Amino acid sequence: MTTRSRTRLERVRASVGIAQLALQQIEDDLSADDVDQAELAAILRELIEDTDPPGGFIATVAQLLTAAALRAEQIEPDRDGDASCPLHEAAALITDNAGQRLIWAARSLDPQGELV
Repeated sequence: MTTRSRTRLERVRASVGIAQLALQQIEDDLSADDVDQAELAAILRELIEDTDPPGGFIATVAQLLTAAALRAEQIEPDRDGDASCPLHEAAALITDNAGQRLIWAARSLDPQGELV
């Protein structure tokens, strides 16, 4: 592994650590005893709304997996899709399944809340 690769991996590890801390904060907020239906729905909407970056958190995770898939397409042996296809599928599952289910849950909890 080259020094550049090690540095890149160290940046990725640090970024993942920061993301995990942020997600832990969200989990702590979700676990609070005083979260009601409307607030829970609002929190769920924050995960899927078009904010910065566009598309919300869920779409950003899918975009990250798509970027990995595109890179895998370029470097995988025999260009057979053994690495890239599962990554593309994971991105699609996150967007299509997880994102839609968050919308359904938010609407169920607070039908009068902002429509996504």
